[in-house]
Amino acid sequence: MTNEEHQQTEAQIFYHELLQLLQESRHHYMVGGGFAFFHYTGIVRFTKDLDIFCKPSEYSAILQFFNSRGYTTELTDARWLAKVFSGSRFMDIIFDSPNGICAVDDSWYQHAVTTLYQDIPVQIMPLEELIWCKLFVQNRERYDGSDINHLLLHQGDKLDWERLMTRVDRHWQLLLAQFLSFQFVYPSDFRSIIPRSLFDGLLDRARQQYEGPVSVEKICRGPLIDQTQYAVDILQGNYKAMTIKTI
Repeated sequence: MTNEEHQQTEAQIFYHELLQLLQESRHHYMVGGGFAFFHYTGIVRFTKDLDIFCKPSEYSAILQFFNSRGYTTELTDARWLAKVFSGSRFMDIIFDSPNGICAVDDSWYQHAVTTLYQDIPVQIMPLEELIWCKLFVQNRERYDGSDINHLLLHQGDKLDWERLMTRVDRHWQLLLAQFLSFQFVYPSDFRSIIPRSLFDGLLDRARQQYEGPVSVEKICRGPLIDQTQYAVDILQGNYKAMTIKTI
């Protein structure tokens, strides 16, 4: 067994242990991250942690539960992230996105998919919310565009496009940009997967904005997708940032 295979085996044991405890605790949660990506695409990759999602009102109880079982816990970022540690391994508890846009709510649970993680029944975060969250991950260290393209390729025929549009409507340009990326990467599959009416509708929006009046205020939405690389525009330029929700 290679060192990587050994680490992966240990990680799987750790994840199983945490999910077994969560199952016994009866706390509400959904699995995301690499396992959700595998569930929807069949693509396997080794991940360093386990991602679970819950509502903002629920993470404190989960932290207290694991703390009572001897695990180290922390509220990493009160806006969106907490963690449970066991040595060098950890589980992320995600209840929002760093930009405050993708807060978990009851509808996530209503549309979650039930499956098995080894022998443990778990809920997987909905496909539409998985794509929605990934649209905002476009920073220098991590870009999830390829993940979204694979999700569209493998699940486009099962997507609830209306629900996805409801989620991304305010930031529709990100979805249009992703469609163009998908068209570039998979030119033979684009027409069969991306609804023509949706694509045309987004193109019309872009055309209308191009032909309409420009914003009087100099706005930079960059921090919504990368909180680091666009900071220079806010701090040193004359741009105003879109408000990022805080507690």
